[in-house]
Amino acid sequence: MTTLRSYFLEDLKVGVHESISKTVTDQVIREFAHVSGDVNPVHLDSGYAATTRFKERIAHGMLGASLISAVIGTKLPGPGTIYLGQSLKFRAPVMIGDTLTARVEVAAIDRDKGRVSLGTTCWVGDKLVIEGEAQVLVPSRT
Repeated sequence: MTTLRSYFLEDLKVGVHESISKTVTDQVIREFAHVSGDVNPVHLDSGYAATTRFKERIAHGMLGASLISAVIGTKLPGPGTIYLGQSLKFRAPVMIGDTLTARVEVAAIDRDKGRVSLGTTCWVGDKLVIEGEAQVLVPSRT
């Protein structure tokens, strides 16, 4: 279970960052497919996946993106944060057995509007697999 942490708008500074890690297993991929409805065989069928450029099953790209959402909703800025938008670029596949780390960093703050831009990345070891930027509304203490 993820421990909740919450930053108010007044607490944030450019460069503050948080992360979450998760090992991608067959069960995680199957549960994500069930919840999302994305049953693309490249994620679920080893025989099919062997015929693709990846040669083996890969995790859903949005599974990694969901870890970014988890960081935003539970750690930085945390509970009460409202997503306004998210850009994503998928740089490399995530395989079964990989440990995926989602990292979110404060990139810019508009205190007048309560909006924050966040750099968002996912890594497998030192390999960047997803990058993007999120815009969120952050609760104010006042």
